[in-house]
Amino acid sequence: MGGKIGELEAEKHVQYILLVEKRKGDFESVVTEHLRMNGAYWGLTTLDLLGKLEIVDQDEVVSWVMECQHESGGFGGNIGHDPHIVHTLSAVQVLALFGKLNVLDIDKITNYIAGLQNVDGSFSGDMWGEIDTRFSYIAICCLSLLQCLDKINVEKAVNYIVSCKNLDGGFGCTPGAESHAGQIFCCVGALALTGSLHHVDKDLLGWWLCERQVKSGGLNGRPEKLPDDRENGGISDRPDDAVDVFHTYFGVAGLSLLEYPGVKAVDPAYALPVHVVNRIFFSR
Repeated sequence: MGGKIGELEAEKHVQYILLVEKRKGDFESVVTEHLRMNGAYWGLTTLDLLGKLEIVDQDEVVSWVMECQHESGGFGGNIGHDPHIVHTLSAVQVLALFGKLNVLDIDKITNYIAGLQNVDGSFSGDMWGEIDTRFSYIAICCLSLLQCLDKINVEKAVNYIVSCKNLDGGFGCTPGAESHAGQIFCCVGALALTGSLHHVDKDLLGWWLCERQVKSGGLNGRPEKLPDDRENGGISDRPDDAVDVFHTYFGVAGLSLLEYPGVKAVDPAYALPVHVVNRIFFSR
């Protein structure tokens, strides 16, 4: 993984994330401008897991996040971009990292999310109506963080997710779609947050997930091995590929789940550091 075998290049990852934020004018940044809210969540959560969140100007970040909110209550991927449920969760997660959920108009944002639930219990990503179990997880995760799950029909939401379960134990993006590790994370996470894990066939799904490991030690489904980039920091989806902040976050989060020394614990359902989740639910 760079350096000695098993050694995490933490400082280089921190510098990589800071560099990504500064490169706002280059091609890579311009073509991903609409994903800046997601990038902020991935990068800032990585910094927190590595114990380096304090190097960020939180007031500047919080101010920018709030500028991305629309009258509808949803958030765009950047200032001036259309609202979407994906960016809305990332905005809530970023504010949660800084302990700033109090700046939100809770009714406004939760009404936006609730308005995206369909009659069958599924969720659309935005006004254009695309349906995906990712959006089910996002809606449930976001409302749970805001302690407003009662704003939606939880039973219907759970039933829709269960309808996307396949014979191999996995879950797809819609009923009948093939199982994918990313969708499985979303569906299992949503079921966990709603107290519905009894719908998961643990043994069958467990074997499906175990079989995702390949000879290199990496996992497919899609990502394979997540090695460090020894020179400049950052993690890629597989050896020799370009690094990005998305895979850097998930690589570090994976190490956290493996209880890697020096990496804070991450909550596997909320995809946030455990101390952040505890602050939300136990600070009173």
